[in-house]
Amino acid sequence: MTTKSVTILGSTGSIGTQALDVLDNLGAEFCVAALTANSNAGLLYGQIMKYRPKLAVMVDEAAHNELEYKLRTAGVDIKLLQGTDGLLEAATCADICVNALVGAAGLLPTLAAIDAGADVALANKESIVMAGELVMNRASERGVQIVPIDSEHSAIFQCLAGNKGNKIHRILLTASGGPFRGKSWQQLQAVTVQDALKHPNWEMGRKITIDSATMMNKGLEVIEARWLFGVEPSRIQVVVHPQSIVHSMVEFEDGAMMAQLGESDMRVCIQYALTYPRRVKANFRRLDILNRSMLIFEPPDIMAFPCLQYAYDALEAGGTVPAVLNAANEVAVERFLSGKISFTDIPRQINAAVASYNIRHSFDIGGVLQADAWARGLEPMA
Repeated sequence: MTTKSVTILGSTGSIGTQALDVLDNLGAEFCVAALTANSNAGLLYGQIMKYRPKLAVMVDEAAHNELEYKLRTAGVDIKLLQGTDGLLEAATCADICVNALVGAAGLLPTLAAIDAGADVALANKESIVMAGELVMNRASERGVQIVPIDSEHSAIFQCLAGNKGNKIHRILLTASGGPFRGKSWQQLQAVTVQDALKHPNWEMGRKITIDSATMMNKGLEVIEARWLFGVEPSRIQVVVHPQSIVHSMVEFEDGAMMAQLGESDMRVCIQYALTYPRRVKANFRRLDILNRSMLIFEPPDIMAFPCLQYAYDALEAGGTVPAVLNAANEVAVERFLSGKISFTDIPRQINAAVASYNIRHSFDIGGVLQADAWARGLEPMA
């Protein structure tokens, strides 16, 4: 059996730590080639000591210096890099690149992995949101496989397995509804950061948890699904499913509908992305269908959660507009988390940024990055 090497970009985050759990389950079939983190020197040090990768990357300079001291003191011989250049090298040094980075920072490492011929297990949806057509075309040209890790896109990917050539009538992208399901726009005016971080079903990082609360996460997933699966936006329907048991569904042109069900455990999706097309035995949480039989489906409330519509609109506008949408969202979420704006200011600021975007940079990677930088450079809306 040939051992496959794996890089985990963002190994100290929620997806990254679960990916390491999965590798523990898979055993000798895989080895860790590189690990990267933004600023958590303590956790990355522990991971390095356990998995002994050849390369480690710390993006933050102060944290890099701290980690370098720890490793030198321990006498650990490892190549340690810092910053974006380090991420790009890490992305290219393994058979499989697990991209668990948060936000636009994941785009260039995704492209670097593809150019190096590495398959990509993708949890960084922003890579596809910002430049989906470009990324998918490059993967096709290089003969590289992109397997999604997000539970919804993994579910769609699994539903389509064995259905090559069968026309998709529609994709039903399920959403939990987040912590504010059922609340009106007026009620959302007063919610706090602590309220927004209390997701009812999933354990996630802070940024994606806020995205779930605004339903921008689902909007970004609509854009992602359009490019991952080659489906027109009009055939992608968001359905609120508060139990998070059905992770998504695909309806074919004959009316047959296929769904993927399971507990809220990302490790199943991560393992499938690593072992695709095989399924490997695991002891992750199993779905007890007899005790989880109440399944509810309802339409999203666009009036209370307009970010979802903004994503559809950006997808229709095309070009570099989704990159602007994504950057504006990242900035607004960070402002909310730091207490500078209210929860309902998030969609207001996103809408204002996209509405004022009249430049339309060229739709290549350079133009996408310029659009991203343009949106981040806007003055905060009063």
